[in-house]
Amino acid sequence: MPADSIRIEPATIEDLSELTDLVMSLMAIEADFKPDAEKQRHGLQLILEQPSRGRIFVLRNDHKVIGMVNLLFTISTAEGGFVILMEDVIIRLEHRGQGYGTRLVNHVKEFADKKDFKRITLLTDRVSEESQRFFARNGFVLSHMVPMRLMLAHEIS
Repeated sequence: MPADSIRIEPATIEDLSELTDLVMSLMAIEADFKPDAEKQRHGLQLILEQPSRGRIFVLRNDHKVIGMVNLLFTISTAEGGFVILMEDVIIRLEHRGQGYGTRLVNHVKEFADKKDFKRITLLTDRVSEESQRFFARNGFVLSHMVPMRLMLAHEIS
């Protein structure tokens, strides 16, 4: 497929079904998460409906979404400004190894620079050396911070 036919653009609510499928495929290989189509759809919809809280960019051809990245915006007192939490970086299996993930991450870096974000943080699987190598090749470095979490048992409404 010619690289020209692949484009990166903001996701729309019409993409919700394909985005949910992509995130479900990611959750299926994550040790810390369990796929739940309703939760994934709801979370994606919240981002799409509230652009001040984040963005979802998609990599698409003329037929379908072939990859995505989810960005959440917050403020860092350490950096003294807005920062991005980058999640759900995924390229469909049949399109991996063609440089599309790097194109998507480069798009995020350009977006962050243009909008004056101070930092991009991401979590990647501790057990996935492939994922860690990918992000390292794209300029990310390991942090001395250790992620911790507290799961709250609230149902989505």
